[in-house]
Amino acid sequence: MEKPDVIGAVFGQTEGLFGPELDLRELQKSGRIGRIEIELHSKNDKTTGNITIPTSLDRVSTALLAASIESINRVGPCASKVTLEKIEDVREARRKVIIDRAKEILHKWTIEAMPSVDDIFKEVAETLKVAKVIKYGPEELSAGPEVDSSKEIILVEGRADVINLMRCGMPNIIALEGAKVPDTIKKLSKEKEMTAFLDGDRGGDLILKELLQVTEVKYIARAPRGKEVEELNCKEIFDALGAKVPLEEAFKPKREKQKVEVPNEIAQIVKGLEGTLEAVLLNEKLEQIERLPVSQLAEKLQQTEGVDTVIFDGIITQRIVDVANEKIIKKIIASRISEAVKPSLTVQLMTFSDIAES
Repeated sequence: MEKPDVIGAVFGQTEGLFGPELDLRELQKSGRIGRIEIELHSKNDKTTGNITIPTSLDRVSTALLAASIESINRVGPCASKVTLEKIEDVREARRKVIIDRAKEILHKWTIEAMPSVDDIFKEVAETLKVAKVIKYGPEELSAGPEVDSSKEIILVEGRADVINLMRCGMPNIIALEGAKVPDTIKKLSKEKEMTAFLDGDRGGDLILKELLQVTEVKYIARAPRGKEVEELNCKEIFDALGAKVPLEEAFKPKREKQKVEVPNEIAQIVKGLEGTLEAVLLNEKLEQIERLPVSQLAEKLQQTEGVDTVIFDGIITQRIVDVANEKIIKKIIASRISEAVKPSLTVQLMTFSDIAES
């Protein structure tokens, strides 16, 4: 196999799994995914190698992306296996180098400016100190020094978020530090008025759903869409917290959409596909042509004739719609429709939730 085979598998078999927020092509356009490097070695009719993907995504999104890459099971005509070797946070190493150099510069600058006034230097240095991040609870969560003494606390995603809010004068902060909610957070949410201040991305959405199931969060605040809390300046932080809403207002029920009546054959296939990550292709008589994994759908549609209806447990992307237009497919039914999809005049797009129960 060659590098283009691997690149095709990476983009083709991950497309549509988690929507446009984690679509590799969209992430590359926005600069949150860098150039994907492929290194291959072939020996005895077997090819091995490394895939390197630079990313500026948050930890939750990066983990989802890594897991989706590991799900690749074919490269070109060959069966394949992809295993995560490591995830390296280069920013942390870079921060350490910068901090060490800053200390060196400050030390040299101070000595040169006041070579014989040690007592004055110590006094001034004390005024430069800011409150330190502490370890809180048995899980040693990153937190500000006033979590215990404050009636109201702000819950953020990670240590960098804690540091950023403390820089803006907020010492009543504690970090979740992972997708799983620690027992300490569950306990604090019952004892104090907790505001969840989360990133404005899909990772923040996933964490919020988890918090709602196991905590008693009172308010919800979000960073602007596409931004992370650690990136915000103080004004943006105060604006976001000022716009926090009670939990019940954030999740008001939406007006139910009008259900669509479909033939019983389609309704039964929809029920059977939920949770399978598979697709079914039907001809004009609603007879099954093929059942296949969603990761192979776009490629298969380009190769197959006579398809009238496509039903699959995944997300309708613009690429799928473009192929359907080209192959004169009349209906596409899936679990979700990407926000980036443009309306089609020739292809009817529906979701599983649009289908009336038979």
